[in-house]
Amino acid sequence: MSENGAGYDSSGKARKIAEGVYCISQRKGGRVHAFLLDDGAELTLIDSLYDTDGQRIVKAIGQIGRKVSDLKNIVITHAHRSHLGGAAALQKLSGAKVWAHEWEADIIAGQREAQRISLKPQWPLQAYYLQVGLALGFGKHPPCEPDKFVREGDRVGPLQIMHTPGHSPGHLAFYWAERRTLFAGDALATWPDLSLGWPAFNLNRTQHRNSLLKIDDLRADVIAVGHGEPATGDSIDRLRTLIRSGQDH
Repeated sequence: MSENGAGYDSSGKARKIAEGVYCISQRKGGRVHAFLLDDGAELTLIDSLYDTDGQRIVKAIGQIGRKVSDLKNIVITHAHRSHLGGAAALQKLSGAKVWAHEWEADIIAGQREAQRISLKPQWPLQAYYLQVGLALGFGKHPPCEPDKFVREGDRVGPLQIMHTPGHSPGHLAFYWAERRTLFAGDALATWPDLSLGWPAFNLNRTQHRNSLLKIDDLRADVIAVGHGEPATGDSIDRLRTLIRSGQDH
């Protein structure tokens, strides 16, 4: 799979990207990805795609030989619709606990709308429809009440929690140290090209820059992102070059 979307798999099938780590993709929502983690005891889900019924995730759980009741944790990178769509349905179907940063929690719960952004077209134009939606407050998700708040240094399932503000104030990234896999959320993107996230959606450039430097300190073999295919090998090296140069893409 290339980082520009060539060969992109929109089937929603669970694809193994590291031991016990599976990605599920959806074209709608901007080549959005969710990640299913199997640590041998229970399942943890990172984000829940754009669709509101959670069925792509349910099918993926079955594909790896597990049951929906094995899903114990749902962790949310941030409160934008592309990553929240199925959270409420999956919470109800599985009984899993939903974890999020406190700043994002009332948006996830439907009590406050996500912070709006500019309508001025910015790169990538392929995602402008999402920019318009966030700028005008469209694209509501079914409310989902988080069960637990997390902050820097906490652990959920196999994951170390990292607070990485900038894209949004409560944006989170996650690291599974034993698998050397970093889940960067929207702090980075690989679609439609490798980038330091989508500029129009990054609310605070200084915070975002500091968060990227924190991410760069980790030695990961896989960097999974919210929009685009997971990065490995040369793509990771190119992302690190972008981070150190401070270029958007």
